[in-house]
Amino acid sequence: MFDKSKDRFPNKKDTTFLAHCSISPLYHKAASAMNGFTNDMAAAGFAALPRYFELLPRFHRNVAALLKTTASNISYVHNTAEALSMVANGYPFSPGDQIISYIHEYPSNHYPWLMQQRRGVELVLLNDYAPQEGCVEGDKPKGWSMTDLEKKVTEKTRMVALSHVQYSSGYAADLNELGEFCRQNDIDLVVDCAQSLGSLPVYPEEYNISAIAASAWKWLMGPWGSGVLYTSEAFRSKLALTMGGPDQMVQGLDYLDLRWNPRNDGRCFEYSTLPWDHIAAMNVLLEDLFLRYPLEAIRDEIFRLQDLLIENLDRQYIDILETQRKNRSGILAAEPQGDYKKIVEVLLREKVVISAPIGYLRFAPHYYNDDGQIKSAAKQINAALFNT
Repeated sequence: MFDKSKDRFPNKKDTTFLAHCSISPLYHKAASAMNGFTNDMAAAGFAALPRYFELLPRFHRNVAALLKTTASNISYVHNTAEALSMVANGYPFSPGDQIISYIHEYPSNHYPWLMQQRRGVELVLLNDYAPQEGCVEGDKPKGWSMTDLEKKVTEKTRMVALSHVQYSSGYAADLNELGEFCRQNDIDLVVDCAQSLGSLPVYPEEYNISAIAASAWKWLMGPWGSGVLYTSEAFRSKLALTMGGPDQMVQGLDYLDLRWNPRNDGRCFEYSTLPWDHIAAMNVLLEDLFLRYPLEAIRDEIFRLQDLLIENLDRQYIDILETQRKNRSGILAAEPQGDYKKIVEVLLREKVVISAPIGYLRFAPHYYNDDGQIKSAAKQINAALFNT
């Protein structure tokens, strides 16, 4: 079903890349699209722009198709932190309101909410939790539980702000369960999908998600410094704009018209000049890769490759952080007995790329990796585990 050829993914010729939860190889046709735009700008400046005017509407349509929504709900952003900051700072919080998040969230999904304390908002953090152990303490996160979330919700809770997939442990929220709970309690659900968009199905209107933010250089294999923001129409109507610029205004290029007249769709967050080379790249990779196959099929292939890796790992030297299928993600976290930094360095010399930001080894294959790569990588991992 999948085209895994080296012609389509030339990075496979020299490297087994298993770190798509970090900074992925830029899809080579996306890189070509970026270079094409840059070369045209170098040759002609603004005179080259008219042929690219369709890039942004096309991006809106492509991301909307991926999320099963409408183009009017999509905004281009530079990164997750920018998107979540605009949402957090624009939300109509009142003193005493509460936001629920997780004690080990990624910083981009922590600081925008922490900043709301200056408005008198309380940030309530879920405890760390392991399904087999209950609440746990330690330096390596496991996940969180719906039971803990339900206990922490009060009549003051206005928002739940969580990552779909936790960057450290790979723990994935059950968005169906989480979204339904928020619906029943009239809570806005804001989800950081940096570690899931491109590897797991994410359909905000099915899951009652008010806003989604995601960077594009991980599972989407896009340019570094590009991202996506989804906001529902109802949620967007609540938000005050915290950034101002000409591109978000209805009057567009009529710069002498300085009325405050912002658009009411997702373009209201696209406040000023955007990196069109990045948008050109995003369109190519979405059309070539992620709109070509169902996200469910991509997810299942990633899980199959993970299972193949587990089958071939020497488990006496490594502990896999296991979880239920509903909480599974593209990140397979494992705790080695040896020095994790040395293991990463040894594997890099063997051209097997993994990441380990907090002590877990994170194995994150993508659908284009093939069985031979996974089995060969497992041998190299076993040797590194044994020798360190």
